[in-house]
Amino acid sequence: MSLLVRNGTLVTMDAQRRVLEADLLVEGGRIQRVGKRLKAPPGTPVLDASGQVVLPGFIHGHLHACQTLFRNRADGLQLLDWLKQRIWPFEAAHDARSLRASADLTFAELIRSGSTAALDMGTVHHTDEVFASARDAGFRLTGGKAMMDAGVGVPAGLREATRRSLDESVALIDRWHGTGGGRLRYAFAPRFVLSCTDDLLSEVVRLTHARGVRIHTHASENPSECAVVRERTGRDNVDHFHKLGLTGPHATFAHCVWLSRKEQRILRETGTVVCHCPSSNLKLASGIARVPELMDAGVHVCLGADGAPCNNNLDMFMEMRLAALLHKPRVGPLAMPPVRVLEMATLEGARALGLQDELGSLEVGKRADLCTVSLAGLHATPNGEDVMGAVVHAAQSSDVRHVVIDGRVVMQDRQLLTLDEQEVRARADAEIRKLLRRLESPRRKTA
Repeated sequence: MSLLVRNGTLVTMDAQRRVLEADLLVEGGRIQRVGKRLKAPPGTPVLDASGQVVLPGFIHGHLHACQTLFRNRADGLQLLDWLKQRIWPFEAAHDARSLRASADLTFAELIRSGSTAALDMGTVHHTDEVFASARDAGFRLTGGKAMMDAGVGVPAGLREATRRSLDESVALIDRWHGTGGGRLRYAFAPRFVLSCTDDLLSEVVRLTHARGVRIHTHASENPSECAVVRERTGRDNVDHFHKLGLTGPHATFAHCVWLSRKEQRILRETGTVVCHCPSSNLKLASGIARVPELMDAGVHVCLGADGAPCNNNLDMFMEMRLAALLHKPRVGPLAMPPVRVLEMATLEGARALGLQDELGSLEVGKRADLCTVSLAGLHATPNGEDVMGAVVHAAQSSDVRHVVIDGRVVMQDRQLLTLDEQEVRARADAEIRKLLRRLESPRRKTA
């Protein structure tokens, strides 16, 4: 399969961070050539990017596709109450149909906003539906079932036996890892320290190395969570994970808002990737991660939207703008230049998936995951000479025109080609009504 992207302004994110007026030729899902007035084989489809910026597809380093169906239903709570009162009961009420509807809604929204890949944590059950949804949408997903064999306030529908949690995770690896032409990959997803026994976490470490997959978890998101972790383990989150062997370049930790100096050093020395989720951390009043300091110290930091109920959207443009602005009052106006923010949304996102050699830049040999963005809107006019600044500070998700994943056009001229947007919305509305009835039914029985 070939494709020619013509007449774009390419933000390559290569080693020199070059911005080029050029064409881009795709063959077999990979970028074959970048240059002016490229010629393609006869019959090659052409995407006209005239007047548009061509970017590597955005990559979310932390996501919960299972929660998108709960959007706008979990406001005004801090993390532990948010989980116990809203999110865990909602997740326990999922069936296969509602989870598929939630995942379809997720990938439709992500593609329309220029995202081409994500690292996802599912709920405990029905994880096959998330992978099947990503497969059918043509999306690039690294994901796994949430693992929860402990925890106060965990509903019976989510609480697992340790062995069963591990066995189901391994079975999912066997079914999905490396499928979809390599687009679908697995990551063990122990939810966080408070929902996992040390026995489970230790076995996850062993299986991670044995099976060659990643680890994806939460760490040090909220002060109350951190206090409970210290009370239970005698250590801070990252220190506890490190003692059990979870840290390393194969691991991505979401949030990391409340870190000790020792934990910062552990993250740097082990190469563990951190995912900054500014919207989520603000909405749940968790705090503001010290991202510029972490990056200056050599910690790899990517960006993610987290879940729709703590955001309430999955828009990388929003996360980029917040990441660019949030830290300036404390660190200074030069702390987060546009190029650094774009690195977080592309190159560091690829690292969070363990695919830094395959994704994150528009370079010959890399997978052809990209989006095009128009800067012709009133909100971006005039856009000046700083293209990266215009993308980070002025552009919006509605400015995305085309999206390509693995060389396949999945959105053209704002029209989704692998998902029926109207059907996705209708099924999401229908399934959340059914889920709410399931959630209410046990309450009536015990009233």
